[in-house]
Amino acid sequence: MAINGHNRTMSDLLPRHRAVMPSWLSLYYDEPIEIVRGKGNRVVDAEGHTYLDFFAGILTNMIGYDVPEVREAVERQLATGIVHTSTLYLLRAQVELAEKIARLSGIENAKVFFTNSGTEANETALLLATYARRSDQVLAMRQSYHGRGFGTLSVTSNRSWKNNSLSPFNVHFLHGADRHLPQFSGLSDADYIKVCVEDLRHVLVTAVSNDVAALIAEPIQGVGGFTMAPDGLFRAYKEVLDEEGILFISDEVQTGWGRTGSAFFGIQNHQMTPDMMTFAKGLGNGFAVGGVVARGDLMDAPHALGLATFGGNPVSMAAANATLDYVLDHDLQSRAAVTGAILIGGLREAMGRLPVVGDVRGKGLMFAVELVDPATGAPAPELAARFMAETKKLGLLAGKGGIYGNVLRMAPPLTLTDEEAREGLGIILTALGTINEEAGR
Repeated sequence: MAINGHNRTMSDLLPRHRAVMPSWLSLYYDEPIEIVRGKGNRVVDAEGHTYLDFFAGILTNMIGYDVPEVREAVERQLATGIVHTSTLYLLRAQVELAEKIARLSGIENAKVFFTNSGTEANETALLLATYARRSDQVLAMRQSYHGRGFGTLSVTSNRSWKNNSLSPFNVHFLHGADRHLPQFSGLSDADYIKVCVEDLRHVLVTAVSNDVAALIAEPIQGVGGFTMAPDGLFRAYKEVLDEEGILFISDEVQTGWGRTGSAFFGIQNHQMTPDMMTFAKGLGNGFAVGGVVARGDLMDAPHALGLATFGGNPVSMAAANATLDYVLDHDLQSRAAVTGAILIGGLREAMGRLPVVGDVRGKGLMFAVELVDPATGAPAPELAARFMAETKKLGLLAGKGGIYGNVLRMAPPLTLTDEEAREGLGIILTALGTINEEAGR
């Protein structure tokens, strides 16, 4: 048999995957699928089944599949014969993309460094912050996820994703996205923000020593199940941090580029500008790209030489420039607000008749449904697994997360039409109705 044979059956590919890929490289579904084609906001698997994609390669195929503007930009670059040169040479498309991102960020005198992933971007931001502040002390949020690198795992606060307790940083975790805890039940947004700010002040006078480098936070927690701080909390945090010169890093790997509908970057929903933002995923619409946009003084500060062999390569930059231009030219932030309202509004309207639904939350095209035991209200990860299987059968791809594994997280491409939003909502509600009926028996 040829090594690269094209036997498209799952029964053949799955055992081969398990033989050569690590066991911790998880796959969705009892019968995993191989996606072989895509067009618009739909994909087709090796068995010929078509799915409306509501997870977009983990929020990465941001404007869908087979987008002519992106494909043609990449083809033009490939036609030059230059796929790679490295950052040791001038890269026109890299400079052009950096100019756009610096302008959109709102960060003063911003500069940009490109990487290949969100993990690398966050590692870079943490390096810049700890260098600038001459401190290994970092603040992060409970329930967070920032990547699978040594440093990014240490600022991740989700036991399911942490392989060890070793860390290059001295990390303290803050409240802010955990309103489900009993001590915060019944608090208004304003009171919850007040409690969290007082806790931050208490951490700064009890748990740290001298200077703290930074707080790193996701405006909406991805792996955490799309949990989020109430708007305004991070502005209140930054006011406290500014008193001591502590830097703020906004992890925009999942929330950037208009996905929330109400702001172009997630942190802007808090009416504040961070010192740095990290990004990745959707910017390349499937091509590997990540990076950091930061104040120029922070970016320029490290004394040692640096480069990125593959970061900012010509092909990824061609794709990213075309993707960002498409988002801006088609005002996809506004589209995310419209289609997100259809989906989130429809789900919230249905909550009352679906006891298995403990919560519906989100902003724009970044929304989640939390499933619970209808009798006890306890997290129900088994129901989330059942939902995944049912929506797959009905022709929709969704994601799963949350610290208890009971949250269905969905983030369709920003190009989702109103009709596709209603179609997806119908599939979700049908699946939830089936699960609700089964759970009530």
